[in-house]
Amino acid sequence: MNAHPPLFEVRDLRVAFGRNGVFAEAVRGISLHVDHGEVLGIVGESGSGKSVGMLAALGLQPEGARVSGSVRFKGRELVGLPRRALRELRGSRIAMIFQDPLSSLNPVMTVGDQIAEAVRLHNPDLSRRAALDRAKDLLALVAIPQPDRRLQQYPHEFSGGMRQRVMIAMAVANDPDLLIADEPTTALDVTVQAQIMEVLAELQARLKLGLVLITHDLGVLAGHADRVAVVYAGQVVEQAGVDDLFARPGHPYTRGLIASIPDMTAQSERLFSIDGTPPALGRLPAGCPFNPRCVAAQDICRREAPPLHRKGDHAAACHFAFSATESAA
Repeated sequence: MNAHPPLFEVRDLRVAFGRNGVFAEAVRGISLHVDHGEVLGIVGESGSGKSVGMLAALGLQPEGARVSGSVRFKGRELVGLPRRALRELRGSRIAMIFQDPLSSLNPVMTVGDQIAEAVRLHNPDLSRRAALDRAKDLLALVAIPQPDRRLQQYPHEFSGGMRQRVMIAMAVANDPDLLIADEPTTALDVTVQAQIMEVLAELQARLKLGLVLITHDLGVLAGHADRVAVVYAGQVVEQAGVDDLFARPGHPYTRGLIASIPDMTAQSERLFSIDGTPPALGRLPAGCPFNPRCVAAQDICRREAPPLHRKGDHAAACHFAFSATESAA
């Protein structure tokens, strides 16, 4: 156990959305932490609450959403912090890479001006020329060729992978301590995905960043994360070191995600998939939220929500986690 407090710590985070005075929780008590220089992977299906939770942790929830719980960055509480104080942290000490780089970039500003703007926003005494020089260095840092020429180009002149590199450059422009990457490889082909992950891994190691990597693909995390938090129906249902998670998954949802990774050596032509769909917001089943989709569900699973069972640094919210029966399954 680290003697120092975590770089980033979330405790019992809840996010609820309402209509006509009726609220339903999309995030239902997420707890996790990231240490200095650590890579935490957050994995789950679309709609599981992984992105909403991290956006709310940074104060980026939609208007009208209710947020409760605790979010601490270097021991400083962020929930309830004034907007101005949050804006000073975001982009300087904490940075985020959003899912769609094209919609995140301004189409009428050059890439150089956009990166320079991000630099000068947190360094107002810096000249425009110095900020553009910094932007050129950042493009080189994320392996964009001919950074001098690329500074003058617009987002539509970049490929999807190059735009994602620009977003990474903007995110690390002010040397943050924590970087949150939300689906950084979405809609990119496999080769470009590998390149983007390599850039992130090199930057994380070089700058000693704490990195939160949000994805729906456990395969992406296998070679990059130190620990993994598996999110289902707005809760962390399993959390462990990446090697331990793959070797001994304690939750049936995690086992389903691992089984869904394509195996090029398998003889079967059919890919494995988890039956059913995630529960709708505000319409959770009784007991374990995964029980309607679980092939091993028993009566207790339909009656009682499972507690979080722990075995060392491995935790899983399943009635049968780490039991002899589940180990043999």
